[in-house]
Amino acid sequence: MADAPASLSGQDVGSFAYLTIKDRIPLILTKAIDTLHRHKSEFFEKHGEEGIEAEKKAISLLSKLRNELQTDKPIIPLVENYVDTDIWNQYLEYQQSLLRESDRTPSWFYSPWLYVECYMYRRIHEAIIQSPPINDFDVFKESKDQNFFESQEPGITLCTHLQKFRSTIEDLDANQLKTEFFHLLQVKNVFFTQFYKYQYCQYTVFIDQY
Repeated sequence: MADAPASLSGQDVGSFAYLTIKDRIPLILTKAIDTLHRHKSEFFEKHGEEGIEAEKKAISLLSKLRNELQTDKPIIPLVENYVDTDIWNQYLEYQQSLLRESDRTPSWFYSPWLYVECYMYRRIHEAIIQSPPINDFDVFKESKDQNFFESQEPGITLCTHLQKFRSTIEDLDANQLKTEFFHLLQVKNVFFTQFYKYQYCQYTVFIDQY
């Protein structure tokens, strides 16, 4: 049996993974930092000076994370004692074991793209939970709410089509089923394009957030 192909990573210049790590992930971090800035007065109203200091700390941690990414620093273990911290750090050890023979350490551009992106979202979460009393703040809430409401119409369209299709499927011949299948793909594409609009308009490729 042939070996599995190597994981996509940012070392392949011009690839999906490279462009994701080079351009899109820093943009996500910048938007998260901007969101914290925009809620500064809210933090002050709720928590006083303690809220302002927490905002500064969270922004500092996210700025540090962005710098690590853009300069291809080694992936570092999580430090906050949280329910999944050990799992993440054990996986980092596994990635390190794969690179021992090459004298490399896992870094942003030389680690599997999927792992790197998920790790980025986990580090965002860590930056927030390390910044009480704003440790329950969701930097992505506004975009998630916007996505939810903007996707309602495409969602209704998809459900309506599925209900109609279900009631007529037994009466369709092979060619009609084929036509309906491609129609369903078109409707589905409209729905998911709308649902992930926020992420896709940041860049032309995307995976979901943590």
